[in-house]
Amino acid sequence: MAGPLSGIRILDLSTVIAGPYATQVLGDMGAEILKIEPPQGDIMRAPGPGRSAGMGATFLNCNRNKRSIVLDLKQAQDHDALMDMVGEAQVVVHNMRPAAAARLGLTYDDMRARNPSIIFCAIVGYGQQGVYRDRPAYDDVIQAAAGWAGMEQRMGGEPRYAPTIVADKTTGLYVVAAVNAALFHRAQTGQGQYVEVPMFEVMASFLLVDQLGGRSFVPPEGPPGYSRLLSPHRRPHRTRDGYLSVLPYTGAHWKRFFELAGRQDWADDARLDSNDQRAAMVDDLYTRLAQILVSRSSAEWMEVLPQADIPCSPVNSVDDLLQDEHLRSVEFFMESDHPTEGRVLTTRPPVHFSSTPCGVQALAPALQVQKPEPSNVDFIP
Repeated sequence: MAGPLSGIRILDLSTVIAGPYATQVLGDMGAEILKIEPPQGDIMRAPGPGRSAGMGATFLNCNRNKRSIVLDLKQAQDHDALMDMVGEAQVVVHNMRPAAAARLGLTYDDMRARNPSIIFCAIVGYGQQGVYRDRPAYDDVIQAAAGWAGMEQRMGGEPRYAPTIVADKTTGLYVVAAVNAALFHRAQTGQGQYVEVPMFEVMASFLLVDQLGGRSFVPPEGPPGYSRLLSPHRRPHRTRDGYLSVLPYTGAHWKRFFELAGRQDWADDARLDSNDQRAAMVDDLYTRLAQILVSRSSAEWMEVLPQADIPCSPVNSVDDLLQDEHLRSVEFFMESDHPTEGRVLTTRPPVHFSSTPCGVQALAPALQVQKPEPSNVDFIP
């Protein structure tokens, strides 16, 4: 069965992560993705590890379900070829800096002249109506600008970047939502439009959902921040032989946890029944949690906590995920025969549609004009 976006053709002029990740998700949903690359290829082809030049692991993991078409858009012939493809497409996604796109004749106005109903999605560092519009932007810079890196400092440490490309990937998911919304509007009205997805505003919006805090009110009702999330005691806690994430969240959770620990006196604390009072004593509760968890092994806790319906999890590594019994039971990992890279491991699309399922029709393409090769995909039991 075809995916929900079957019949939609998307020209992907993006590089690095945000755009390619977004178009991979759209491709998983059934859209036809034509990845337009310069002669040297997407810069993200280079970072290893890899088995051959231009086919690094990160590139493989955000460019499946695409066909690579090499065009030098500084050349008139290749520019014209792209514009011919614009005439047959529904969506264009790019993350070129707007001034560079203008120099190449690749603005929304340029493409709308060729296809009036085109949806033109521009991924930018900063919204083009603002004073930062001309600044270059990469994931680390946006993490700092949007307040993400500074959250560690609020918790008593030094500013740090998240150990994953969180700004690019979050922005990519906003692109997926925005493109689908624009496609819905197009289906209803026949109208295309310019869609701008700015990384800075996306990440500031993402952060401030829970961290605007008392500044949500005018005048302010307190400082910014969400006290539970900013507690220095909020972290995975030591057990006798390792670490666990344990999150008694409701009053009932805390009562059951203290009863399991043999602390009926703490379980009987009336403050646990009040959301406000429980929030006010969060540092004390997390301190008690740490004191209790260290008394037993991780395996002992994982035997009793799920039975008591208390949220908990081991602190998994990537290698642990590869062996996780739930991920195996939902056939999350796939081994596939790549046309040029041999046997590779990837993940299946995580979203489930009952009537129009997502799928993996082709793995990330080599840098050449080619049709997607069918993949021999085996789910890992």
